[in-house]
Amino acid sequence: MERAERGLVPLDQEVLVLEGEVVASIRALAARGVGSKRIAATLGVARNTVKRYLRTAVPAGVQVRPQARCLSEAARAEARRLYEGVAEGNAVVAHRLLAEQGVAVSVRTVERAVRDLRRARRVAEVATVRVETAPGEQLQVDFGQKRVEIAGTAVRLHLLVAVLSYSRRIFVKAFLHERQDEWREGLAAAFQHFGGVTRTVLGDNARALVSGRDVATSTVHFHPADLAFCRDWDVQPRACAPYRARTKGKTESGVKYVKRNALAGLTFASLETHLATWMALADQRIHGTTHEAPAVRFSRDEQPALRPLPLRALPRREQRVRRRVAADALVDIDTVRYSVPHPLVREHVEVAIGDDTVRIYHGGQLVATHRRSFGPHTCVIDPAHWAGLWRTTVSTRQEAVVAAPLASLGRSLQDYAVLIGGPA
Repeated sequence: MERAERGLVPLDQEVLVLEGEVVASIRALAARGVGSKRIAATLGVARNTVKRYLRTAVPAGVQVRPQARCLSEAARAEARRLYEGVAEGNAVVAHRLLAEQGVAVSVRTVERAVRDLRRARRVAEVATVRVETAPGEQLQVDFGQKRVEIAGTAVRLHLLVAVLSYSRRIFVKAFLHERQDEWREGLAAAFQHFGGVTRTVLGDNARALVSGRDVATSTVHFHPADLAFCRDWDVQPRACAPYRARTKGKTESGVKYVKRNALAGLTFASLETHLATWMALADQRIHGTTHEAPAVRFSRDEQPALRPLPLRALPRREQRVRRRVAADALVDIDTVRYSVPHPLVREHVEVAIGDDTVRIYHGGQLVATHRRSFGPHTCVIDPAHWAGLWRTTVSTRQEAVVAAPLASLGRSLQDYAVLIGGPA
């Protein structure tokens, strides 16, 4: 009665399986120290069967199964309700919630009870309804990672891929990281590349964009800095539903297309130059869905529908970080090392990173200004910062990428002068 109240129904408990001499052989071999795996192989029986006979005092010829269980109708209905509700399609969570109600069954039992619901969820996740947007309405954006060889060096890049949803024109920009700054810089570059601004931008749930989501109200909370950026550009941000990346299928396909078509198996002297050439070619290809070249659809329908770029330069939102000056009077920013006056060795400085410029402050005073470099593992040096350390004097101030040996890799820094953007 107690078992029925808890939603459990006992099934048959005994099944005749092994002859007495086999059971005796199992026990005899075990007594000689033979392991269960070896016994099972020797006697031609399942290893779990051997373990069960050794674990329990079972009479010869009878195997006692662990009591098989199934859910009563009431417990099954509760399992399905939990699975579709608070468990959010997770059978393990539904199993835990059932256990809290006193229903002690295995996870597998719960999985059987919700099997049809699981299948329906899988179908819903795969099935896609294609949604076409109006010209100038939406830009889909996503990041992908790819390890490529640039100037003889293997580099892992983060590729921002932006696709105009109507025309399918594509824009690609390479970064060393995937942070808020890279998202905003990439979006601004995409709008400038297309010569106009869409009404909405659709991204995923990347932590660099989304700070949280209210499931009950389907409300997405974006980071304040990202919202400020969107206000500057007068564009509405959107985020696809969690685990529904197919919502932005055009850019999902675009990321794969870039990785497989633009980069796979290729090496570059300058990735920036290569991507510019590749994007121009991609705009001329016949798209498999629209059966038109993206450039044709863009010039005919989408370009007139884009809103104009801002008439005046938008305020820059510089990134500021603190760094300690190394013994060689260099400060490391995103694998690029910038020089400061050598008396500041071991001092802490504040670095303001702009779109094109890196400014370094000490005690509130500007001590160094450099052009921003996007070549990984390079050094940007103002020779005047090392004045007094050299035997020869520096007559004129010039800023350059120094070609000193990189001891850890055994090659000159000139080899790394420009990996993404080409020669300086």
